[in-house]
Amino acid sequence: MNLKDLKTHLTLLYRTRYIFLLIATIAVTACSTPKTAPQKEGPPPEPDVFAFGYKLNDFEVVRDTVQQGDTFADIFLKNGFNYQDIFDINRKVKKQYNFRKIQLKKEYTFLFNKDSLATPVAFIYQPTVLDYVVVHLQDSIYAEKRQKEIKIRTFEAQGIINSSLSETLEEQRLSPLLAYDMSDIYAWSIDFFRLEKGDRFKVVYSQKYIDDSINVGLNRVHAAYFEHRNKPYYAIEFESDPERGITEYFDEKGKNLRRAFLQAPVQFSRISSRFNMRRRISYYGRTKPHYGTDFAAPVGTPIRTTASGTVVESGYTRGNGNYVTIRHNSTYRTQYLHMKKRLVRKGQQLQQGDIIGTVGMTGYTSGPHVCYRFWKNGKQVDPFRQQLPEAKPIEPKLKEQYMVYMLPLKDALDCIQFYEPETTS
Repeated sequence: MNLKDLKTHLTLLYRTRYIFLLIATIAVTACSTPKTAPQKEGPPPEPDVFAFGYKLNDFEVVRDTVQQGDTFADIFLKNGFNYQDIFDINRKVKKQYNFRKIQLKKEYTFLFNKDSLATPVAFIYQPTVLDYVVVHLQDSIYAEKRQKEIKIRTFEAQGIINSSLSETLEEQRLSPLLAYDMSDIYAWSIDFFRLEKGDRFKVVYSQKYIDDSINVGLNRVHAAYFEHRNKPYYAIEFESDPERGITEYFDEKGKNLRRAFLQAPVQFSRISSRFNMRRRISYYGRTKPHYGTDFAAPVGTPIRTTASGTVVESGYTRGNGNYVTIRHNSTYRTQYLHMKKRLVRKGQQLQQGDIIGTVGMTGYTSGPHVCYRFWKNGKQVDPFRQQLPEAKPIEPKLKEQYMVYMLPLKDALDCIQFYEPETTS
């Protein structure tokens, strides 16, 4: 073998050994890496579910609704209780809740332990979407009334009036209660029965929710702006008496929007007949002075006292029907006629806006309404022609606090943009 052949042979031998070592290394490395068995994906863990103060995952849960003809006993019998158990349970809880009032299609729930005996833990009955009654069935048997947790959410809204405030709210699927609240807030500033096309409003308000998504009603209006006949009216909610928890509405300058008297004893009603010394009364068929202002409203509508005072009469006469008279001070007195029900008694102290009865048709009347009568210094007068006293102004020590509190709410109102309603051609 010559020198050239020897070099070629050595080179091939070196390359062969290198490749062998490389393969061996890869094999050893692969063998030394532990093999893991393929993992099977199981179902995700069950999320914790809480309701009625219980973690439902810990119990066997039976849900149902009250069926036609069901009684308290029937419901318990269907769920494994005997008559003696039912008698004992009802006897122990009837002072806390009368289950004779159980209603059709209302939901109820039983909770049982996850043991071989399926020991009953609780019975929950839901008379409303907000309220529920828990009957504890372990150890000491007793019932308690509870309410679901309420969460408050804040919203903004705006609108331009075409016909009425209530129709504008309905078009935007907003709560009709906003109309009632705004009519109260602006009772002495704006006549809501004389709104004009083009009047517009903005409002910051809150609503109550349960179970994160169920709306259970309007909470309250926090700030509002109403433009009537091109004149702006601001209303900002503020706690004017922290000790008694009294909340009122003030304008951007700190002036109280309320007066000593409400304009009307019923919310969002219409005046069907005004104070008139020469009115022809259809019931009598002749001209006769009408000393009151009639507010037409459906039977059962709540009637409010227009100012704070003391009930001096709560009775019935043939002409007035059920009526209530309230003395507010040495100058003013009011009376409310034709009630279906009287809800106050003589001598009772009232605050402005308290419910004193409901609209009816008792006495001499041809339709459901409340006749509102107003005395000043012993003489019956037209309340809408009187210079009535303003409500107590905000105290000076709170005025500065209010002005600081008001500014961000006013800014929030100012930032809400009006949107013209879409028109179809």
